[in-house]
Amino acid sequence: MEFKRVEKDNVLLIDDVTSNLITLSEIIRKEGYIARPVKSVEYAMRAVDAELPSIILLDVTMPDMNGYDYCRILKKDIRTRNIPVIFISGMTSAKDRIKGFECGAVDYITKPFENLEVLMRINTHLKEYHMQKNLYIRNQKLNILVSKQLQQLETERINLITCLAGLCEDRDIPESYHHADNIAANSKLIAMGLSLTPKYEKTITNEYINMIEIAARLHDVGKLAVPEKIIMKKGRLGSKDIEVMNKHCEAGVRIVESLTANGSGINIFLRMARDIVEFHHKRWDECTSTRDLPIPARIVGVCDVFDALTAPRIYKKPYSKKAVLKAIKQQSGKMFDPDVVDIMLRLERRLVVTDHGMSVDEDEYIPEWQITDPRR
Repeated sequence: MEFKRVEKDNVLLIDDVTSNLITLSEIIRKEGYIARPVKSVEYAMRAVDAELPSIILLDVTMPDMNGYDYCRILKKDIRTRNIPVIFISGMTSAKDRIKGFECGAVDYITKPFENLEVLMRINTHLKEYHMQKNLYIRNQKLNILVSKQLQQLETERINLITCLAGLCEDRDIPESYHHADNIAANSKLIAMGLSLTPKYEKTITNEYINMIEIAARLHDVGKLAVPEKIIMKKGRLGSKDIEVMNKHCEAGVRIVESLTANGSGINIFLRMARDIVEFHHKRWDECTSTRDLPIPARIVGVCDVFDALTAPRIYKKPYSKKAVLKAIKQQSGKMFDPDVVDIMLRLERRLVVTDHGMSVDEDEYIPEWQITDPRR
């Protein structure tokens, strides 16, 4: 029985009886295989280290270590666990065969050998071994291809999000163009800080941190549905304008949900983005429990205020970093989650801020309506 082989398979023969090794070697070499006979498990281990065999014929009864024990060792080793092992033995009871299969062997050949039987069993298991090996290689190639495709999708997703964020910033004054970049960087920084605390170390993972950096850019995507005259209105908004402006969170949720592909359901990333869009303006003291205000929204909400206050807006001038942090600290436990404010203050020096000619007056008063203005 023959099948196509790309290269010669080598067969490791382990038996302490020389005549058995000679007989098996002749059978195997006539079939075109490479025979590698050894007389003990010790030599077998050296042979395996030198070159992995394609298949192993293993005697059960040997002086240094029996075949069952060596088979168990082979099956525990990641290098050899998939190499087929065929036991060769004069023991023919069902109990002996079952014990061999329990050790991980694929077949059992009894002595004395029948040439044709030996070849048929070797060919059968080698063919299956190569099929599994080729399947593994194809799966590896497929995984690489899928990984590249997923990476491409991730790049396209980031480009889409950046584009949407850019559309929102195009409707504001030029000095606010770094708003999305700054919020993304600071949200990632604060998430990293929270992840190092006992309270959040299990919740905020590396994947979580990477996602919030991207998702934060979408926080104001709902502004696309707000009339430009409200966004660009100088001075304080009236009650009706505030009512219209506050609806940008609902509009943003609809936009984020529309990004779900093929109606297959919202994924983890888009769920985070939706939470940020929907709740980043919600006050901490309006929540009856922490579940009412998702962690990503708490983080982005503080970063949003920080960047809006340190930058110029159509309705206000830029304030100093120190003055803004002081105002945020005063809102700890009111507008903002105290845990998030604490981390922001601890990481003050690493916060990303664009210099827009900010005031140098660190004690300058910031009106509360500018802190809460929904246009930020």
